[in-house]
Amino acid sequence: MTDVDPSPASLFERPAFLLGQLGSYTAGRFSDLLEPAGIGPRHFGMLRLLREHDGQSQQQLCETLGIHRNVMVGLVDELEKRQLVERRKHPTDRRAHAVYLLPSAHEVLARAYEAVDALEAELFANFGARDRATLLALLQRLSVDNGLRRGIHPGLTGDRSAPPPCS
Repeated sequence: MTDVDPSPASLFERPAFLLGQLGSYTAGRFSDLLEPAGIGPRHFGMLRLLREHDGQSQQQLCETLGIHRNVMVGLVDELEKRQLVERRKHPTDRRAHAVYLLPSAHEVLARAYEAVDALEAELFANFGARDRATLLALLQRLSVDNGLRRGIHPGLTGDRSAPPPCS
């Protein structure tokens, strides 16, 4: 058994703790910076996905994001209330609805990406290009090695295990 130093200073030597600490800080700052755009991080993730795959069914979006259908319905409801998306009858499946971005969503996404840029500038103000590139490569490797889905934040579901079934 190893000796455990419970002091806060010892946690500063633990990469997992530092990743958690920075993740929490970054998530909070990102939420703060998105607030003027009228959305939160979950909304940003959904709008970003729809910009790339506009008109997908809720089922397809659910499968892409790996979130439960009830979570998807709630998220789309929130975006509809903000008049950023709309549901329409799916063109090929009369039982399904497709989700489409409204013009106002493009403006909100532009503001959100400005928040992303501001956050990165803030976080990495004291990093040179080489340090940023090294850190990015290491973080990407950690993400892949731990089976995280590329570009999908696990915070959408709160589940850090395998994605739940969508059906």
